Amino acid sequence: MSLIASLLPAANVVTALDAGSKKRVFEEAGILFESQLGLARDLVFDKLFTRERLGSTGLGQGVAIPHCRLAGLAEAAGAFIRLATPIPFDAPDGRPVNLVFVLLVPEEANDTHLQLLSELARMFSDRAFREQLLAAADAAALHALLTGWKGSPENGAIDDIA
Repeated sequence: MSLIASLLPAANVVTALDAGSKKRVFEEAGILFESQLGLARDLVFDKLFTRERLGSTGLGQGVAIPHCRLAGLAEAAGAFIRLATPIPFDAPDGRPVNLVFVLLVPEEANDTHLQLLSELARMFSDRAFREQLLAAADAAALHALLTGWKGSPENGAIDDIA
């Protein structure tokens, strides 16, 4: 099982979210994590927004991985959001984003944080996989794709992401 599969319950996959900005995506992520994990939505929003001010979490090719550390979080948590309409995210390639994986990690989880970000970068570097995510019919299909991803040597490079 991939690291991502272990932290992405089906309830944390959202499709066709209508959000016109990063800020709105972060607000929706806060609401989602509040309902699923009992985290304060304002805390999640503030931490994601603060991290984003340090530099864009847009990877390119329509993908962003906003992430942050949270004190008191017992284990990493994730949410995947496919946007109804792509939004600007200050990605290196200048393209708007419509595939967003929000990652929350415990404040002290340095190695885990880096392993998760690395796996996500490998996952989203696969053009065919991104196309499958865009074509998936519903949240259940998205969840199956994300949790079933195994990666392969040809998926190891991220040169088509930026």
